[in-house]
Amino acid sequence: MTMSPLPASAARKPLILLTMWVLVSSAANLAWEFAQLPLYTLYENPDTGRIVRYVLHCTAGDVLIALAAYALTALALGNWSWPLRNPLRGIVLATTLGLAYTAASEWYNVYLAPAWAYSERMPLVFGIGLAPLLQWLLIPPLVLLIVRRAGALTAPREGNHRLSPAVKTREDLHE
Repeated sequence: MTMSPLPASAARKPLILLTMWVLVSSAANLAWEFAQLPLYTLYENPDTGRIVRYVLHCTAGDVLIALAAYALTALALGNWSWPLRNPLRGIVLATTLGLAYTAASEWYNVYLAPAWAYSERMPLVFGIGLAPLLQWLLIPPLVLLIVRRAGALTAPREGNHRLSPAVKTREDLHE
């Protein structure tokens, strides 16, 4: 029995999913940041360049949160292809991680740092802005739906992309 390695394309599938996750998260969070802008005092600033820099900075932070949530979910589930293999458990965990970090970050940046402030138009939930909380309740599931649709087109026919190094060949997958 010869042991043939998995094709390189199968090994790249989790990387493709992760890349799609980051790209879709980037677009969705950028749109959200601009949409929620009137709920922050920054919106009243006459310096458009400053507003754009802040929105890009916040979007970059959102993407890092999304990336960390994806990676921590993959580690917890033991599967980098969790959007295709275990989407329900994965999205609950990723959303919870993003939401928890965002709540802590909003509290810190509004009340302790203070790096930004809510306008009087921002609805609050226990002192945290509703818009950023909704952002992390709505965007990850939306990203998951988009990534799953796109990922289904590129999903490998066999293999599970487990984090365990035990699966190395096609024969190992069938044992």
